[in-house]
Amino acid sequence: MGSTADKIKGNTNEAVGKIKQGVGEATDNPRLKGEGQGQEIKGKGQQVKGEVKNTVKKGVDKL
Repeated sequence: MGSTADKIKGNTNEAVGKIKQGVGEATDNPRLKGEGQGQEIKGKGQQVKGEVKNTVKKGVDKL
């Protein structure tokens, strides 16, 4: 998967995670809130992965 795809998936997971947290908070559902927190963290990790891939690609292109 390319860096852009990782960033897009990361943004999506982060957004969905925040929504799940909000719904979990509003409905007093700790399981849903926890799932949302996990998904948000996963999304942030995917974004970092995309950034790293992009940085490495730029570095390799300069060689």
